[in-house]
Amino acid sequence: MSLPPTEASLDGGALHHIPSHVSHDIPMPVANSDDSVYDRVPPHRKVVITCVLALCGFLAPMSSTTVLSALPEVASTFNSTGSIINLTNAIYLLFMGISPCFWGPISQVYGRRWICFTGALLFFACSLGTALSPNLPAFFVFRALTAFQGTSFLIVGSSCIGDIYRPTERGTALSWFMSGTLIGPAIGPFIAGVIVTYRSWRVIFYLQAALGGLATVLVFFFLPETIHQKRSHELAGLSFGQKAGRLWQMTNPLRVIKLYRYPNLILAAAGSSALVWNMYSLLTPIRYIINPRFNLTTPIQSGLFYLAPGVGYIVGTFMGGRWADHTVKKWIEIRGVRVPEDRLRSCIPFLGAVIPGCMLIYGWSIEKKAGGIPLPVIVMFLQGVAQLFCFPSLNTYCLDVMQSRSAEVVAGNYLARYLFAAAGSAVVLPAVEKIGVGWFSTVSALFLVVVAVGVHVTTVWGKSWRDKIDGPKQDKVSARPVDDEKLPA
Repeated sequence: MSLPPTEASLDGGALHHIPSHVSHDIPMPVANSDDSVYDRVPPHRKVVITCVLALCGFLAPMSSTTVLSALPEVASTFNSTGSIINLTNAIYLLFMGISPCFWGPISQVYGRRWICFTGALLFFACSLGTALSPNLPAFFVFRALTAFQGTSFLIVGSSCIGDIYRPTERGTALSWFMSGTLIGPAIGPFIAGVIVTYRSWRVIFYLQAALGGLATVLVFFFLPETIHQKRSHELAGLSFGQKAGRLWQMTNPLRVIKLYRYPNLILAAAGSSALVWNMYSLLTPIRYIINPRFNLTTPIQSGLFYLAPGVGYIVGTFMGGRWADHTVKKWIEIRGVRVPEDRLRSCIPFLGAVIPGCMLIYGWSIEKKAGGIPLPVIVMFLQGVAQLFCFPSLNTYCLDVMQSRSAEVVAGNYLARYLFAAAGSAVVLPAVEKIGVGWFSTVSALFLVVVAVGVHVTTVWGKSWRDKIDGPKQDKVSARPVDDEKLPA
């Protein structure tokens, strides 16, 4: 499904900077732009692709929390402690953060389908290895390898959505895709709680392997190549040494890290990171906090609490993406142009007020033993809904702002968010034991408020930052200054 090479893509890979809200480094369509590229995939097939990607996006995040309901059982099998087994989860999230630096650039070169299929196949194999782990070191290694492969779904999935949906439609599509990535961490512990109540914890990873196998089959049959232009054509006619050098240049993981010279990308990543820190610091200690608080005795009982944010994510799926797209269209009417930063406006109230408020109520209700079971369940549900009003906005911004390198921008965003997830997962239990769940929730709430201010600043100063970095540029074809993406007449 690759498109024919364009003039811009055949000039040796040079990236032409323009001072535009649409892209840092490529000439984007202006007044009479032709977006027929988004019609190459029929609407019904877009729905199928989105469903397949949502299933794939469900897998790695689900695996990041399934072990939480089985920490004591896994620790008993390997003669270890719950804190040590929880460390495997922090390492899992760390590898989820590192791997996008590799998968993002590679998918720009060889396309989305190949990366997604390979990732699904390796996820299946590594999950099976985790289930069969004979000792703790093997458990650590296979968990880390599963995370490394599984993140490819998240990078490729977001990029595929950007390839097939128009900018004003992406928020809704991203909301459905993101529902898989968020429902997974919430519902995984419940599934695991049911399993370990009646069966061995190894069944959790057998089930995970089966889902990985299903994803492999679905990707093979239902996911076409969606990238508009693979960069692998740039290797044609080069010698082996030249190909190796050029390939390293195109897939160097530092390409992802260097994108953080743009302040707007830093602040967008900070917004995502605060949300993921909040999610994993909330989900990780549930069995150690909720069980003693309400005198629960079995994994399945504490596992039920994970359903509250999970149901919130499902409900938010129907509203969050549509709200983000509605905000973009409203500001198009106000400005007469589409400015990607305007999409960020849709998440600021939820990022800076709703979710911090839920965190404060949750933490202090547990700390002070107030409100009984309904209060924490309600605020966890509301927080889940609110997160689906934030993630589609932040993820779609990453697709809109630098479309020729969208996979790398998304990869950089996931790098930051899962490094924070790893930190949150690693420190939450010691921190809660030391300062209490109330004060820890207060710190998390303040973090969210600060990054919400940063996201608001991005909506105001994003263009100025980019112009300062890139300098005044001109349209390559018409030799005239190019600014925001004009709407077709």
